Amino acid sequence: MNFKEEFANLLSRYADLEKEEIINLIEVPRNSYGDLAFPVFSISKNPNKTAEEIAKKLSSASFEKFQNAGPYINAFIKKEKFVEETLDAIGKDYGKSNLGKGRTIVIDFSAPNIAKPFSVGHLRSTVIGNSLHKLYSNLGYRVIGVNHLGDWGTQFGKLITAYKKWGNEKELAKDPIKYLLGLYVKFHKEAESDKSLEDEARNEFRNLEKDNRDSVDLWKKFRDLSLKEFDKVYSLLNIKFDSYNGEAFYRDMLEDTIKRIRQRTEIENSDGALIVNLKEYGMPPLIIQKSNESTSYHTRDIAAALYRLKTYNPERIIYVVGSEQKLHFRQLFKTLELMGEDISKFVHVEFGLFRFSEGRMSTRKGNVVFLEDVLNESISLAEKTIAEKNPDLKDRKNTARIIGIGAVIFGDLSNNRIKNIEFDLKKILSFEGGTGPYIQYTHARICSILRKSKLASAIDYSKYSDDEFQLVKKLSEFPEVISDSALRYKPNLLCTYLIQLAQSFNTYYSKNEIKTSKERVFLISKIKQVLGAGMNLLGMEALKRM
Repeated sequence: MNFKEEFANLLSRYADLEKEEIINLIEVPRNSYGDLAFPVFSISKNPNKTAEEIAKKLSSASFEKFQNAGPYINAFIKKEKFVEETLDAIGKDYGKSNLGKGRTIVIDFSAPNIAKPFSVGHLRSTVIGNSLHKLYSNLGYRVIGVNHLGDWGTQFGKLITAYKKWGNEKELAKDPIKYLLGLYVKFHKEAESDKSLEDEARNEFRNLEKDNRDSVDLWKKFRDLSLKEFDKVYSLLNIKFDSYNGEAFYRDMLEDTIKRIRQRTEIENSDGALIVNLKEYGMPPLIIQKSNESTSYHTRDIAAALYRLKTYNPERIIYVVGSEQKLHFRQLFKTLELMGEDISKFVHVEFGLFRFSEGRMSTRKGNVVFLEDVLNESISLAEKTIAEKNPDLKDRKNTARIIGIGAVIFGDLSNNRIKNIEFDLKKILSFEGGTGPYIQYTHARICSILRKSKLASAIDYSKYSDDEFQLVKKLSEFPEVISDSALRYKPNLLCTYLIQLAQSFNTYYSKNEIKTSKERVFLISKIKQVLGAGMNLLGMEALKRM
């Protein structure tokens, strides 16, 4: 039973509000004020009196009593009934819902640039997007995860120019991404003194757009080599995509896209470039076509949006992209709106920068920290910790991989995504405090207790104490936390919940003998299940031994 929904049903007889509105207003008060509370001042100008009157009229087999406390009506749930129904509901599908049944969400995330490093700067989009994919799938949505690869654009003109001038096939084969990065950096260094290089690069990109065979062959080689390298990172993170349609996929649609933009908006010519003037909306113009007749990424993004709308018929298209692209998405969404598209379908889920102590990275100067290197370093540090704390642990390398990767994922997702992250591997790998390893260790600790205990079939729900009731209440919040985390695009809400649940268990464990009580063993088995399900929704793996 959903006790919040039951409370809302009772209140709906006296409140001139829809049931969903009432549910959204219901709060969880401090323990002495009951289990649920409704703010009557949201429906009455004399809330204290109205609260008293309504509280007297309420009656339900699911609640012990209803009391008013000033402008609030407090509901006290029947503990035994609540504990039984909550614990019995926690199975493999606990937290899942049909909220999104028959509806589609497209999530555009990760999107590394071909022939450039998969740097730590791409971590945030990758893990936030993956978690949102899992959260929305859990709510019953059909979710299309798109890796909108940066596989087209003027940078390929630069890279092709550099490779033709200084490239070496054998060196490329050894370490493709790092070698291509070196060429890219060399191009910019040489271009500082040789201005003609930029013109050569523009010509090379025009050749690429015109399907020049040599240019296309080089582009395909760079793309294939890059994807092979990227797959190493995705394999470590255990992330898969439904589509790898990058910018290049839409190049044959660009002519029709420009025609559609012309038909529905007023395109202007600005020094030979085609633009959509957005001055009226407080934004710079959106460049549709450059003065040299090459297309812009704005046009490719419009083509991608139109393709996704037609192909998937989504309720929403979510772009998980950094805050530095905020203006681009404002321009993009406004142009789509001017073209007659429903603006409510487009959402920019922005996030702050990822920083190490040396500051923000720049591909042009080569100061790049590769994400694969960070993940492997995290795994290596985790293995050292295991060697110190539990040297006899079997399958140590795989355990270190799960801890190391989980630490990085949780270390990112546990932050408010809008804020910049100052990353410290030693902190996120700590087994204490609000970290991934702490959650994993708590799960493994419960598994250890359960291996030494026997789960009973007959449980006496009247035996649970007030402290245990509070633990069950925390478990009952899980479905709502999942929904909030998805609909507010904030996986950190789920992270916070898992930390609180793990802390509550560890406090409970320190005060109580578990194995001597079948009711306690049953309770912690449910805590283990929720911790495991929560970690999965973040993209982490749970561990049975650590």
